[in-house]
Amino acid sequence: MSWMPTAEPICQESPETPVLETLIEGRSRDLGGFTVRRLLPASAVAMVGPFLFFDHMGPAEFGPGQGIDVRPHPHINLATVTYLFEGEILHRDSLGSVQPIRPGEINWMTAGQGIVHSERTPPALRVGGSRVHGIQLWVGLPKAQEEVRPSFRHYSAADLPKLESGGASLRLLVGSAYGLASPVATLSELFYVDAALEPGAVLDLPREPSQRAVYVVAGEVACGAERGSEGQMLVFAPKVAVRLASAKGARLMLLGGEPLDGPRHIWWNFVSSSPERIEAAKRAWKAGGFPKVPGDEVEFIPLPE
Repeated sequence: MSWMPTAEPICQESPETPVLETLIEGRSRDLGGFTVRRLLPASAVAMVGPFLFFDHMGPAEFGPGQGIDVRPHPHINLATVTYLFEGEILHRDSLGSVQPIRPGEINWMTAGQGIVHSERTPPALRVGGSRVHGIQLWVGLPKAQEEVRPSFRHYSAADLPKLESGGASLRLLVGSAYGLASPVATLSELFYVDAALEPGAVLDLPREPSQRAVYVVAGEVACGAERGSEGQMLVFAPKVAVRLASAKGARLMLLGGEPLDGPRHIWWNFVSSSPERIEAAKRAWKAGGFPKVPGDEVEFIPLPE
């Protein structure tokens, strides 16, 4: 497979076929003590394949005694994906999972019929202060699997395949791309790649699946005359050739997948193909009908009014 060309970057197959569909600017959101840059959902693009929520966390720096404290909160009918460039977060959930996540690793939590989890800075890192920097995604589930039993899986950095060539370093986090296959178990066709480009490197984006996007974590990337800089997401037309180049180097997240089988509704932390299912989840959380998180039973995020 030729994935590291030497030709000029291309971003238009013909005058009638533009390759770049949308350029999304990240929007700042305060999550209580730290800021995220939110890319999905956006007004122009609700989803890229099954990816329906994309947050870039940090980089954030915490002083002594401080840290992330995302109190227990519920999810339904989706999977959450956490990946860090820097720092550490302690995940706990209502299944009894207790798992620190560190740079290069993947936490994949399938909410299915319902799960509760919390995310906090571990006590040891609060003593002298710490930094955190990473990406959090939500992945919608096919209708037939929306109500599967909840589950949690952790994958170490050593579990995830890597490829290096021509000034590009790729780590395949989820799915299949560039001749690699991730061990992360999913319920739909997709890919999710951490790509680091050295100055002058060129990279072809996979033509499949049909919906694809590139998020610029740092640096700048070019696609023909188009440019994407830090905090921007480039969303491309289906199945057309996309060749990326970076004159000064860049850190990118590549993602794509086939469209879900219908629209998804999002309210707070709930996602579903059914608005009635979301209403039922709202009532259940307000009434205390979700399970507790062992080891983190006292606090919780109340239902927004």
